Amino acid sequence: MDVNNQRTETTERTETNVTNSSHGHLMARRIIYFVLGFLEALFAFRLVFKILGAQPDSTFVSIIYSITNIFLAPFFGIFRSAVTQGIEVRSILEPQLLIAMVVYALIAWGIVKLIMILSAKNR
Repeated sequence: MDVNNQRTETTERTETNVTNSSHGHLMARRIIYFVLGFLEALFAFRLVFKILGAQPDSTFVSIIYSITNIFLAPFFGIFRSAVTQGIEVRSILEPQLLIAMVVYALIAWGIVKLIMILSAKNR
C-alpha cells in the first residue's frame, strides 16, 4: 500500500508542477501581448495625431510623442517623413512608425512562439 500511495503522491505533484508551469507560460504570453497592445495603441495615437496635424504643445499629444520617441529611436532615419502643409495644419506621415509597428509585433510574436516551444519541451 505504501508504494501505491507514494506513486499517487508523485503523480499528483508532477501534474501540479505541469499545471503551474502551463499557467505561468500562459500568463507570460498574455503579458507580452498586453504590452504589445499598449505599445501599438500609443503608436496608433501618434499616427493619427501626426496625420491630422495635432498641436505638439498639447500635454496629451506631447506625452504620446515623448513615450513613442523612445521606441521609435532605432527606426528614425530609415525613410524621410512626408509632410503636407495645409492652410491651418501640417500633416506628417512617418513611414518609420509603420515599420516599427510591424517589427514590434513580430518580436512579440517571436517571443511568444519561443515560450510555447520551450514549454512544450518541458512537458
